[in-house]
Amino acid sequence: MLGSELCLRAPPGYEALGTDLAARPGVALAGLDLCEEAALERAFLQHGPFEGVIHCAAYTAVDKAESEPELARRVNVEATRSVARACARHGARLVAVSTDFVFDGRARAPYTEADAPRPISVYGQTKLEGELAALEHNPQRTAIVRTQWLYGPRGTHFPRTIVGLARERGRLKVVADQFGSPTTTLELAPALWDVLRLRGEGLFHAACEGACSWHELAVAVLAASGLAHVPVEPCGTQEFPRPARRPAYSVLDSGRLATLRGRRLADWRVALADYLRVEPLA
Repeated sequence: MLGSELCLRAPPGYEALGTDLAARPGVALAGLDLCEEAALERAFLQHGPFEGVIHCAAYTAVDKAESEPELARRVNVEATRSVARACARHGARLVAVSTDFVFDGRARAPYTEADAPRPISVYGQTKLEGELAALEHNPQRTAIVRTQWLYGPRGTHFPRTIVGLARERGRLKVVADQFGSPTTTLELAPALWDVLRLRGEGLFHAACEGACSWHELAVAVLAASGLAHVPVEPCGTQEFPRPARRPAYSVLDSGRLATLRGRRLADWRVALADYLRVEPLA
């Protein structure tokens, strides 16, 4: 979902070489296991030199991570450590994508980069460990960019799923007590390129402006997709028990990134409208 958008949106003067374990359209380096340092070294030697790496590979199955902590740690920590080491050996910058799940959700105001992370799930814990590994092994050339509630033209995500369920069921019940900022890859990908181009370092938050609940997002998506007639009942998190705990409030303050770039990401409603023009779900 994100990697493909990054490859499509390389700024003028840049060439993006996508990596994947499988051969896919637009993937230049197929079969590359990011945990294998020898394979990474060969890729850097054969295809470099690289100005930098935007590292967005991750284990993102939040609930499955509770029963697969070793696999989640291999992908989110070990692979990130290997990529950071390769960047350090070759003098490349690293932009590593992280998540709002590093926070516990007890805040009442948007989280800044100065707020202490307190993950409450295996997924959040492994992403935090990945952040620390990247900063440890490529300390002078690493930016950690935390984002949230991501969706875009490719991949599986909430807006596409909610439209499918609305058509299938004709009535929905959606959690209304978890709050965040829906963020499109159309907004995030250019921001990540800017962090690389502008040599950002340290922690950044990158989310669309404004905030809403999952229920509010569902209502907005359906209204924009010609499905406003489908009833959407609000409910509490306790009605949908899941293996992994979610932060109740994980809105991110993206002011530091806005200072670096000279502009903020779009408001989430504007970004949703832009996305639906690219990929109508109606």
